[in-house]
Amino acid sequence: MKMYKLFIAAILSFGSVNTVAWAQGGDQILDGIGETGLIARYVFNGDLKDWSRNNLHGSTVESKLVFEEDPKFGKVLSLSPAAKGLISLPGDAFTGEESLSISGWIYLRSAKSGQYFFDFGKSAKSHFFAAPMGSSNKTEFTTGIVAKTGKKYESNSPILEANKWYYITIVIDSPYKTVSTYVNGGLVSTIKDLDLDLIQLFDTNLTKNNKLYIGKSFVTEDSYLDAKLHDFRLYRIPLNEKQIRKIYHTALDDSYEEEEAELAVGDLVKFPSTTPQLYNQYLTSVADVKVQTVVGSLPRLPRYIKGVYKNGIEGPEVKVIWPAPTDNSSVVKAGEYTISGIVAGTDLKPKAFVTVKDGKASAAPKLKLATFNLDEVSLNSDLHGHHTKFMENRDKFINTLADTNPDSFLYMFRNAFGQQQPKGAGPLGVWDTQDTKLRGHATGHYLTAIAQAYASTGYDKALHDNFAAKMDYMVNTLYELEQMSGQPKEAGGPSVSDPTLVPMGPGKTEYDSDLSTEGMRTDYWNWGKGFISAYPPDQFIMLEKGAKYGGQKTQIWAPYYTLHKILAGLMDIYEVTGNKKALEIAKGMGSWVHARMAKLPTETLISMWNTYIAGEFGGMNEAMARLYRITNEKQYLEVAQLFDNIKVFYGDAKHSDGLAKNVDTFRGLHANQHIPQIIGALEMYQDSNIPDYYRIADNFWYKTTNDYMYSIGGVAGASNPANAECFISQPATIYENGFSAVGQNETCATYNMLKLTSDLFLYEQRGELMDYYERGLYNDILASVAENTPANTYHIQLRPGSIKQFGNSKMDGFTCCNGTALESNTKFQNSIYFKSLDNKALYVNLYVPSTLKWTQKNVIIEQTTSFPNEDHTLLTIKGKGKFDVNVRVPYWATKGFFVKINGKEVKEKAVPGNYLTLSNNWKDGDTIELQMPFQFHLDPVADQQNVASLFYGPILLAAQEVDPLKEWRKVTLDAKDISKSIKGNPEKLEFTIDGVEFKPFYNTYGRHSVYLDVTLE
Repeated sequence: MKMYKLFIAAILSFGSVNTVAWAQGGDQILDGIGETGLIARYVFNGDLKDWSRNNLHGSTVESKLVFEEDPKFGKVLSLSPAAKGLISLPGDAFTGEESLSISGWIYLRSAKSGQYFFDFGKSAKSHFFAAPMGSSNKTEFTTGIVAKTGKKYESNSPILEANKWYYITIVIDSPYKTVSTYVNGGLVSTIKDLDLDLIQLFDTNLTKNNKLYIGKSFVTEDSYLDAKLHDFRLYRIPLNEKQIRKIYHTALDDSYEEEEAELAVGDLVKFPSTTPQLYNQYLTSVADVKVQTVVGSLPRLPRYIKGVYKNGIEGPEVKVIWPAPTDNSSVVKAGEYTISGIVAGTDLKPKAFVTVKDGKASAAPKLKLATFNLDEVSLNSDLHGHHTKFMENRDKFINTLADTNPDSFLYMFRNAFGQQQPKGAGPLGVWDTQDTKLRGHATGHYLTAIAQAYASTGYDKALHDNFAAKMDYMVNTLYELEQMSGQPKEAGGPSVSDPTLVPMGPGKTEYDSDLSTEGMRTDYWNWGKGFISAYPPDQFIMLEKGAKYGGQKTQIWAPYYTLHKILAGLMDIYEVTGNKKALEIAKGMGSWVHARMAKLPTETLISMWNTYIAGEFGGMNEAMARLYRITNEKQYLEVAQLFDNIKVFYGDAKHSDGLAKNVDTFRGLHANQHIPQIIGALEMYQDSNIPDYYRIADNFWYKTTNDYMYSIGGVAGASNPANAECFISQPATIYENGFSAVGQNETCATYNMLKLTSDLFLYEQRGELMDYYERGLYNDILASVAENTPANTYHIQLRPGSIKQFGNSKMDGFTCCNGTALESNTKFQNSIYFKSLDNKALYVNLYVPSTLKWTQKNVIIEQTTSFPNEDHTLLTIKGKGKFDVNVRVPYWATKGFFVKINGKEVKEKAVPGNYLTLSNNWKDGDTIELQMPFQFHLDPVADQQNVASLFYGPILLAAQEVDPLKEWRKVTLDAKDISKSIKGNPEKLEFTIDGVEFKPFYNTYGRHSVYLDVTLE
């Protein structure tokens, strides 16, 4: 049994008298529900602010709100007909949501009918509402929906008693086509067979047309609400009854006990053990394996092993799920031991025989390759003169970026320094608003994006000049601001130049993160020399003192994460243009950070970097190592090492285990908080030559892509823990612990996984690295952008009948993923080709229409193809020289990989998942033709193999759906050749199975099913 008042130690009760705690308590968990499920929360204890991180603050038409003390909840909001009390919520709160839950506490002072708790929609013909005392012609509690189609849905239950607190919850569950009304945690009425998508109720293009009213209907003349209100919440998930009861009883702090374990939100179908598990139903045996390791390091176990199938079936290699130790106690001395694995849906237990030897781990590889500059590679139209998907998405971003106003991205920097804004300047929205503790993060992405756009637009002088001017303006303004920090406001005036001596704000008795117009400090002369940010230095200092993540002024939100984006953008501009001011700004802030962090003990650093979200530092280790490489100033390398996440990297301060010794230390952790740290570790390896840094990166990549990856290449989306931004709680349990109802595949996590992958490839040219890169690029990054605008996804929903939710079409309000999208879509050409450090070898990694200018060889390589709509490509060499051309043989090219040089067939064997080396003394006009016949294949979930995604070559094919679904789409395929069950046009990549259309996920903009319930016959 579980007592709700003890549900998570880090979360404070918010129902006690005069006490209201921050919604997330530093763990992004509110009543056991992850923050990603929460749209907004209004506690109504003195204002209409949204307590979530989404800044959807309410407003009122009245000049003054009335709050009063209540014996149950402390300060609450009081609405009355006399005052015409009315709360209006931002119209973009429900943009593109699949399901909804609206909940709140209400104390009705009148039994008069016609009082609306809320009324949400866009018109009298498109809205939904709750009238707890009945609507104007009803004497029952009425929950109603009026659809644009003319249909009306209503459910009724007894009216509430006046002068009594009630907790009301309305749940719209689109997959189940129901609207359920709960009072005090109990179900009182249900609308069934709801034939309606939520997007029909709201204007997703002009959100200002949406009306979200609390306290009155916006379509009738019914009376204003006469009531007290407390803790009004909006969720983007359909809460279940147990969750609703939990919220209710936690608020009352009544020690309520729940006999049964709580179900996960949107729990997926549970398949019986007898359900056929795809090819595993034909599996008769799996080979055992032998592996070696050294004392202290866990062995790397192969995740796919050769199997034997019956009935003439040629099945794929078998996915084996191995135990995942949380320490390295099994390898602390030399010897031998055996590990047993499992194969989903079978009773087979393949064994790994492990030999543990004394000695050192094998040497880490040296850097072998280098990237080409962005201006050395250009994207081309395809073989038939059509713009590719890469060009389409690039142009959406480039053209919109060109129209942006840099002053919007500088607004909060000027605001922090108390400077006047230029005429017509306005702030960004979402996570860059006045009160938001992450403000400035988008500016960092913007700096990188305009640098990349500048480097990539040699084809258009006007665009090229546009981005040049933007870069200069941004850098000049930031430079002027940074020069003010730690300097007297007036000659001879007071100032604090030492970063370690930053005082508290004027008139304050503690450091705080108050960024409100009234409460924010702007005494930049006290901030220490070199400081630059869109907020004062308090958040950095508060992190050192143990502050947690949250919205109150005693809490913070990832100050070093934001700083990393800014520093990376400045260095990108410096490396593209040579702008010395950009480098000086980065050096100044790097020195500020070094001064503060050099004084911190190791225990404090370990605590900081393992503080959820608050301690998220992005890739500060990468940025500082990079700054060291540019400047050769050792302090930057020193501070880079202070960003080591010792607990994840090494287990503890003694370096007992951790990723360096192949221990999975990141299960259940926030994915994108840690992936950039791993990228930084690899960067540190380049500069420090400490082998453990390489092993940390390589071990992490191997585990992540084999045990935590969804089919499109994304890696976050846990339902356990209850946070869609986290890795699942145990490796290789995506079906059991993944598929969060809020979404999977946080897009910025995939951005960083691709960055890590390409960086690793520079050291080891393993085909699996670029196989993954291709998967994530085509099926996640390309698929994350809206059809006609640069709006893009945060999470990408992969549950049955889902729909992508796009945001930030005008680049005026950024989440983390909106920020990385600026970068992803302005550098598509960056990993198509790599070169060896000695310029004696070229690597062709991706089959994308493009032109490479290999300056050092005085050679141009032109790649002509319509890939992936066609399965061949042509490389034409312009110039001459002796060098190797290494072409990637994709893992999926199991039908062959055919090569011709100047029309003559090359007979060297090509092995899928590897590279084929073509050595020649190339002449001008030489050609290399590559053909790699596509075939259909399935990519199943490790722990539930019959749930799988369908691929054609590298391209994931999504079923095109009409409605949200409550179960996976079922398909039956031929066991010996699944292509026999599929019809369609390969050149258009459009297919059908049993009349259902399938097309590339990157061309899917409506409802989709990426995973299928597959039966083989």
